[in-house]
Amino acid sequence: MAERNENVVALNVKLMPVENSDQPVSVNYTTVGVAQGIAYLDFGFIEPAVLAMLARTARDGKAIPESLDGKLVVRMAMGLDVLQRLHQQLQQVLVGMRGKRDVKP
Repeated sequence: MAERNENVVALNVKLMPVENSDQPVSVNYTTVGVAQGIAYLDFGFIEPAVLAMLARTARDGKAIPESLDGKLVVRMAMGLDVLQRLHQQLQQVLVGMRGKRDVKP
């Protein structure tokens, strides 16, 4: 296998908001799928009261539903190279948080 010699160049990038893209959104559910070399990241929201009800139901030994409805907040499609950079950035954030407060994986 040939050795790859990649040069990393630091570049300041300023992202300009479009419409309401600069407004934060709340998510409490994520899923990732890959098809044909593209990663699809879905970020969703499930009402906290529904999650609490499910926890109580499971704790009481009752049957829980087979499916659950939530809201798709945003779907992002990205190449696997971008997914790898996102992974590296998230790892850096999590490592930086260690010791500052408990972070659960």
